[in-house]
Amino acid sequence: MFRFVHTADVHLDSPLKSLALRDPDLAEMVGVATRTAFRRAVDLCINEQVDAFIVAGDLYDGSLRSMKTASYFGEEMRRLTEAGIHAFIIRGNHDAESIITRELTLPEGVHVFSKTDKPVILKDGAVAVHGVSFEEPHAPNSLLSKFQPGTPGVIDIGAMHTSLDGSPNHDVYAPCSTADLAAHGYAYWALGHIHKRSVTIHDDCTIVMPGIPQGRHMNEDGVKSISLTTIAETGDCTVEERYVAPVRFERQSLDVSQIGDWRELLELSNDAFNKLRNGPAADQEVIVRLTCTGDSDFARKMRHNRERLEEELRSAASCVGHVHLEQVAFDAAVSQVVKDNRVSELSAIVQGGQIDRDQIALRLEDDVQQLIQKLPGELRARFDPAENEGMVQDLSEEGVSDLLAQIEGDS
Repeated sequence: MFRFVHTADVHLDSPLKSLALRDPDLAEMVGVATRTAFRRAVDLCINEQVDAFIVAGDLYDGSLRSMKTASYFGEEMRRLTEAGIHAFIIRGNHDAESIITRELTLPEGVHVFSKTDKPVILKDGAVAVHGVSFEEPHAPNSLLSKFQPGTPGVIDIGAMHTSLDGSPNHDVYAPCSTADLAAHGYAYWALGHIHKRSVTIHDDCTIVMPGIPQGRHMNEDGVKSISLTTIAETGDCTVEERYVAPVRFERQSLDVSQIGDWRELLELSNDAFNKLRNGPAADQEVIVRLTCTGDSDFARKMRHNRERLEEELRSAASCVGHVHLEQVAFDAAVSQVVKDNRVSELSAIVQGGQIDRDQIALRLEDDVQQLIQKLPGELRARFDPAENEGMVQDLSEEGVSDLLAQIEGDS
């Protein structure tokens, strides 16, 4: 039997991004979340007395240059090896960019695979761990040919950083199909790069992309995990999902079309927050981006009283405990409600296209560009110019709905 913990895309010390974190204790927790998740992964290895710990790429974040990050990693590896556990690391695209990757002396028992490396043999020849690292930040071609074929009677485990057949929001790196991986004769493929978890079984081959262990922003929402894997002498493989993240980002929709007052809003939000709190990883702090959907008289009142709305919802989240409101958004146009002729006429102008929307869109696009240019370089790079038009459209529609709510609230 061979047991190991498999993770990838740790992005150690990569800053988590969350808007409006008013709680200083939570802000501090968020600041060290990737370290906490990694330490818990090492704790899991030690507590479960596994044979090995596999990190399938992107241990570091390419833009980070602090040796404090490397020193922290070295300390955790010492804890691991002192417990008699092997560690196997491959470099992913972000590790290839990092200058700290090659400057750290690691304890004996930690093996960092090169771009061409022999497998490490364990358990008197019963287990072979294979790995290939990125030498450069880009790998447009498959790395599968660099791996030795599987050996009959041996538990072969391969560690690869790959985009597989492609995935939304991920560039192509070392592309490879799961069918090709399965045909290589390995019992298990420990993959990395795609931040969403997947487990694929092809005959006697188990292929696992564990996803990111700790989400870093609202686009990495939902429960994140690592894998505790057991491979029996027969080749039977069991993969357990384990949660190590201290913080979780969540998006939550709230249909407000049927509520009529603040009390009903709090009851509805309380139910939603409790469901998030009592999910599969109940010990995590949950940071929520709430989107109100649906239109009603009270929905317009909520838009008009945005400050009260946020305070009421923050209070509801606080009462549930371990739930923190990041921001509140609306995803529904406010319909026209005729109160008197003047309000009706003004609403008709706003809704009916008598305002030059094209001119407004041009000004919004200019404002968006100016805001993006003021961001730090690493954040600026996250914005795709091709998405600006959609962003401007969303801002325009949101502005119209807020304006209508303001008109009706003031009338």
